[in-house]
Amino acid sequence: MKMKLIMAASLLAATSLATVPQPSVAQDNEVRVGFMAGFPGGRGIYGRDQRDGFLLALDQLGGKLGGLPTKIIIGDTQHKPDVGRQVMSKFLKKDKVHFVAGITWSNVLAAVYKQALKNKTFLISTNAGWSGMDGKHCNPYFFRSSWNNDATPEAMGKLFQAELDNVYLLSANYQAGKDMLTGFLRHYKGKIAGRTLYKLGNSDWAAELTKIRAAKPGAIFAFAPGGMGLSLLKQFNASGLNKTMKLYTVFAVDWMMLKAYGKAAIGNIHTSFWDADSNSPANVRFKRDYANKYKRPASMFAVQGYDAALLINLGIRGASGNLKDHDSIRAAMRTASIDSPRGGFIYNNNHSPIQNYYKREVVADADGNPKIVTRGTVFRGHKDAYHKLCKMQW
Repeated sequence: MKMKLIMAASLLAATSLATVPQPSVAQDNEVRVGFMAGFPGGRGIYGRDQRDGFLLALDQLGGKLGGLPTKIIIGDTQHKPDVGRQVMSKFLKKDKVHFVAGITWSNVLAAVYKQALKNKTFLISTNAGWSGMDGKHCNPYFFRSSWNNDATPEAMGKLFQAELDNVYLLSANYQAGKDMLTGFLRHYKGKIAGRTLYKLGNSDWAAELTKIRAAKPGAIFAFAPGGMGLSLLKQFNASGLNKTMKLYTVFAVDWMMLKAYGKAAIGNIHTSFWDADSNSPANVRFKRDYANKYKRPASMFAVQGYDAALLINLGIRGASGNLKDHDSIRAAMRTASIDSPRGGFIYNNNHSPIQNYYKREVVADADGNPKIVTRGTVFRGHKDAYHKLCKMQW
C-alpha cells in the first residue's frame, strides 16, 4: 500500500500546527488530500467516523486514489472556526493539497471555504451542510458527500405533518441549528407549542425541560448532536416527560451512538439518507469491512467520508490521472458514478446530492438491546431548497 498518512495536530494554545516533517518539493504524480474535522471530546465522534470511513475506502482502493500514490494529511479543527482557518492555510500553502475533504460543523465550513475556492482547490464537505454553499456561495470547486442541513429535518417535518400536531422545537443556537428548524418548518405546518435555541455544547437540560413541560406539546423535535443528544434523552426520560410526549431527533441517534444511549434510545424515531438495512452488495461490504477494521458498527457519518474518497478517486480517473485537469476531474465527479452504500444518487446543479431520505426507528432486538430499523422512504430523489439560487451552470 502506497498511501501516506500524516496527522497535523492543532496545538491547544494556539496559533501554529505541529506537523510531521514533509518534503519541501511535492511529487508531481502524488495525490495529496487534506482531511480536516474536529476530533476532541464527545462531538469528535462525528469527525472520527467521517475520517475512518474515508480511510476505509482508501484501503479498499489499495491505498491509491485514481491509481496514483496518495498522501493523506489529517488536520484537527478542534471544532473552532479560527483553528479551521489555520488548518486550511497549512493544507494549501505548505502541503500543496489537490483536495480538501471533511469538516463537521457549518460554522467551520463558513470560515474556511473561501480559502480553498480562491486557491482553486477542490473542497468536499463530508458533513457540514451550511445552506449558503447550496445557494449564492455555490462554486465549481465545492461538492458535498453528505446533505444540505435542511434536508434531513425536512423529512422529519413531513413525518410530523402526517402523524403529529402541537410540536415544541429545540435546537442549537448556531447556523446549522437554525437551518434545522428552517428545514423542519418547510414541511410541517401544524401548531408550534414553543421554541428554544440552546447554547452549543449544552449538557444541563433542566431549564429547557421545564419550559417544555409548561408548554404541554404532543412531541418534541430536537437537533442535539453528539453528547448533547445523549444527555438530553437521558434527562428527558428521567424527568418523566417521556410518559406524556415523544422526543424526535435528527443527527443524535445513529449506530455509532447507540451503545452509549442503550435501551433509553428504544422508541426514538429519526430520518436519514442512509438505509442501513439495505442488502445491496456495496452496503453489505461497507458495513462488514468497517466493523472488521474499526471494531464498531458503521454509521451514516462514515458513509459520508467513505463516499468522499470514492468521489475523489472517480474524479482523478476521469482526468486520466492529470491532477491539473480540473475540468475533467469536476465533470467526472458530477456524475456521482460511485458504488455508494447509500445506493445511487445524482448531483444537482449546486453539487448537492439528490437522494432518498428514510424513516428509521430504534427497536428492541431479540435480547432487548436497541437496534435501528428502516420503516420506509419519506422522500425519493429529494432536492435541496436552495439550488435555484445557485448561478452555476453545467
